[in-house]
This record gives sequence, C-alpha cells and structure tokens, in this order.
Amino acid sequence: MMDDYKEVGLVESSSAFSIEFSVNMLAERLSRREVEAQANLIEKLEGVQVAFNALPHVIMVLNRQRQIIFTNSALLALLGDVDMEMVLGVRPGEVLRCIHAQNETGGCGTTESCRTCGAFFALMNGLEGKLDCRDCRISVRAGDSVRALDVRVLASPFEVEGQKFLIVTMTDISHEKRRKMLERIFFHDVMNTASGLQGLLELGRDVEDLEEAKHLFVALESVASGLVDEIAEQRDLIAAENDELKVNPAYIRSRELLDGLVRQFAANDQYGRWSVRLDGRSENVTFLSSPVLLRRVLKNMLKNAVEASPPGAVITAGCRKTGDWVEFWVNNPVPMSREVQLQVFNRSFSTKGEGRGFGTYSMKLLTERYLNGRIYFTVSAETGTTFVAAYPLDNKEWKNEEFAG
Repeated sequence: MMDDYKEVGLVESSSAFSIEFSVNMLAERLSRREVEAQANLIEKLEGVQVAFNALPHVIMVLNRQRQIIFTNSALLALLGDVDMEMVLGVRPGEVLRCIHAQNETGGCGTTESCRTCGAFFALMNGLEGKLDCRDCRISVRAGDSVRALDVRVLASPFEVEGQKFLIVTMTDISHEKRRKMLERIFFHDVMNTASGLQGLLELGRDVEDLEEAKHLFVALESVASGLVDEIAEQRDLIAAENDELKVNPAYIRSRELLDGLVRQFAANDQYGRWSVRLDGRSENVTFLSSPVLLRRVLKNMLKNAVEASPPGAVITAGCRKTGDWVEFWVNNPVPMSREVQLQVFNRSFSTKGEGRGFGTYSMKLLTERYLNGRIYFTVSAETGTTFVAAYPLDNKEWKNEEFAG
C-alpha cells in the first residue's frame, strides 16, 4: 500500500515534514457493508474479544483505509456513551475528536497538520508491513474546550484470510511527559536559579560597603522572586490542566503591565544578548482579567521570542485597543518555519529538546480556557513572527465577583 502512496509523492523525509500526498487517495474509505464484512472476519477469530478487553490500553483493528473495524472496551469506555456500531468505519483521529480531523472533507490523515502526526506515520509504516511505534501529541475536543493528549502509538500489521489489517495500540503517556517536564524544571531550571542565589549569598560574606550591600540585596531579591515564580508557574499549569485553577480578576492597565515585563527582561540581560523594546504607540487600556495569569502568558510570549531570536536581535512588544478587546503582541525578526507552525501550541512540542514545549501550550491553555481570550500568530518573511493574545475588556461572568480594583 505504501508503494501506491509513493507514486503520488507521499514520502517521509528524514525530518518527517517534507511530505506531499494525494488527499483523494488518503481520503478513500470502504463502504459500510464492506467494513461490516471485515468486522465479522475479526470477530470470528477465537478469543480475540476476550484478549483485547483484558488489556488496559486502547486497542483498535484498522483496515487498509485506516478505518476502525474492531476495538476493545477501553476505547468505548474512554469515549463514554458510545458503542461499537458508532465507531465502525471511523478513523482514529475522528473517533478521538482530534481538532484537525474535520479540517478537510477527507478527515483524519488528509489535513496539513497530519504531516506532523506521529500516529499517522506509525499507521502508514504499519500498512507497509513494518512494526512501528511513535509518540504523538493530539489536541482533542472535550465539550467546549480543547484537551492535550500525549500517546504512544504502536502499529502492528497482520493478515486474515488474505486481507491485511493493523492492530493499533494507544497508550497514554501524558504522565510520563509531565514527569520529564517537572524533572527538567526542578533539576535544571530551578537548580540553576538556586545556584545563582547561593552564589550571591557567598558574595555577601565579604561585602563591607553599604552601597554594594544594597545592590547585592536587590539582586538577591530578584533571584529569589524568580525562583518562587518559576515554581508557582508550574503549580498553576498543573492546576489548569486539572480544571482546579482559580481566577482572581482585577482591573489591569495594559501598557503598565507590559512595560514592567519588558523592563524585567531588559534587567535580566546582563550580557546584551537581546534587546526587548516596548512599542511607543502602545495604549494603556483598562480591562478586567487575572493579573497573575496574564503576566504568565505575556512572560512566556517574551521568553519564546527571545529564545527564537539570534544574538543582538530586537524583540518588540506592544498593546492596543481593538473594538471591545485589548490585544498584546510580541514580535521577533525570525519567521517561524511551517513545520513548527503546525505544532507550536501542542503540549510537549519544542524545538529546544526533550522535556520542553510547555511555554506556548500554557499560553494557549491559560488564555482560552481561563481568561476567555484568544491567541494566534502571524508569520512573514519581511516582519518575522508575531504572537498576538487578545482579551475582552469586560469579562461579564466576573462582574458580580469581588475583585481588587
């Protein structure tokens, strides 16, 4: 089957991104009658239902068109009030409610975002007769919100009465990814900050000049504050994913908030590696939101812009009133590549290595689930990459709550 796709240009490159494929071929499906005939073929296999249901992971049997013809009770339990008849003939991304599965009429496997999906490549390699295992990040719809799933997908080919099928196992590895993230934070980032704090304390032993001692105290206060903020940010991210994060709204002045963060970044750049500037046209808009959560979003926007830019680059931030919304934007001069654009808000995706990738994910999570806002980006060769976060001036559901003004 993979040879058929190669004829129309579906070829996985070493980077797994430079792919061209025939959407029509990937969209092909068998009829309901044909799918039911295949399902009956699998059901007749002795002990298959008992064996599959005894396993805790989601297991599906797919045909060559990547349609589900058989599954175990773990998938049905995950989906809720769903039976086998409802998933028969549906593709994995569709049944899991992947946010990209409906972007094209061909469904799961035919969208541009599928070019970066580990599950898609595992299935395609499986259909070529190869056992393949890949990690995959899936953003799924859950009611009105979007949830992030990290899954490990194992595709194993097999044959029944001359017909080729795939046994696909999906294992939730979200806890594994989160553990690695926390290990990186506490064993790397927090340790580095704590080491800086220890170094400043050691310097303080020999300080005799009063003015020098005052400067040292300011530096100590800044490092200690950063350490506490780093730990609090991860605590809030975990609470946000568990729907346990409490929003404490207050009136905010947009330019004052952004100017403070820009100054903080400038103060932390002791070696002139970057230049972060506030756009002089920025407006000081008064609006109702959570200062703590909004500060986390904007801080990550600035941090990502700095990390994506070469030494000496100028990063510009600004804010403006647009109708009934206030918009914050951060621009860096480097155009984001298309493969990064397709994954940038996925949890665990990062261009900076294993255990990273929670910055842009948390920006979207906090903005859209807790601050009733929206976040997006624009990319051009001329202006680089600009992230924009927009928030309503008045969050009506907060109006009756008590807040600091």
